[in-house]
Amino acid sequence: MRDFKKLEIWKNGIELVKQVYELSNDLPSSERYGLKSQITRAAVSIPSNIAEGCSRNSEIEFKRFLEIAIGSLFELETQMIIIVELSLVETSKINSILELIQKEGKMINGLINKIKN
Repeated sequence: MRDFKKLEIWKNGIELVKQVYELSNDLPSSERYGLKSQITRAAVSIPSNIAEGCSRNSEIEFKRFLEIAIGSLFELETQMIIIVELSLVETSKINSILELIQKEGKMINGLINKIKN
């Protein structure tokens, strides 16, 4: 069993959640049950799946949860693009989140590849 709180990918995921929640406050109230709900759930799913994967006894199971986390990461990235395309918030407010998404994706993929080999 791994200590997920020591993993950089988990820490980065928590930072992503914080930034997404801050951004969600800038979305129109009409998006309360739409994109606001979607982006916060997708963001929370990322470090949550990393943590859950750490509790598993096999590398195969851990990898599976990392793959779920990266799926949520791609979902979140898509939602950020939709927010930009719909001009719901200023693009500058999303840039740091998109940078974190790219960083997190590289880190998760790196760990998945390490487990595969």
